[in-house]
Amino acid sequence: MDIAQALTELGVHDDTLTQDEKTFLDDNGYLPLGRILTDEQLEALRARQDELLAEEGDSAGLEVHQEAGADRLSDLINKGEMYHVVITHPRLLAAIAHVLKGDLKLSSLNSRSAQPRKGLQGLHADWGEQETLGDYQVCNSVWLLDDFTLENGATRVVPGSNKQSKTPHQVLADPSAPHPDEVVLQGEAGEVIVFNAHTWHGGTLNRTEKPRRAMHGYFTRRHQPQQLDQQKYIRKATWDKLSPAARVVLGVVEPEEWMR
Repeated sequence: MDIAQALTELGVHDDTLTQDEKTFLDDNGYLPLGRILTDEQLEALRARQDELLAEEGDSAGLEVHQEAGADRLSDLINKGEMYHVVITHPRLLAAIAHVLKGDLKLSSLNSRSAQPRKGLQGLHADWGEQETLGDYQVCNSVWLLDDFTLENGATRVVPGSNKQSKTPHQVLADPSAPHPDEVVLQGEAGEVIVFNAHTWHGGTLNRTEKPRRAMHGYFTRRHQPQQLDQQKYIRKATWDKLSPAARVVLGVVEPEEWMR
């Protein structure tokens, strides 16, 4: 099964996104998809995140990245079936496919919780300088596990910066400073926002006394290496719970040792 067949099986069609949504994503480099997670899913994801942070302790996030001022978790596809929605939801996949021209696989699924009074990131892109404008290699999604507000460290983006070949560090004197064109992505828990990962973005300062929790489903083109090597990390228990189409989106094949 190729990726086109997998997307079709997962319910992704030409009209899964409206033309207005596609145009907004093209022009601005991000797109709010609205509420995707149910209350039950939110409860399960929050509870599992608390469990994993307690279990993993100082090792949390080590598979990919740790960050001062934020609690990180990585390799979430292998850490609970509730996470598999990120590689199976049709509207999410339709938006990712639009940016990456149908040529996609999951690069990593991580979570980031901005700690109280911390979490500010400089504006950055998740890719270097674009060699060919519009030939995008990566696309990200932020899954709101808490409300995103102006006060609690919500992600900011610079609309239209996906059309800029340079990265913020090449252009800005201080990428941590407010940008005159930035938009803070506010929303309610359970909503999902897709952003072209060449778009300049970053977490803002969490000025509250509670963590601000989110997941990031990060996708790349199929010829690119993944942020987390999904083939290396795939667990048999995870494989058995994934449909053939979801396995294609994850970018994994059955290990030979399992077939003996």
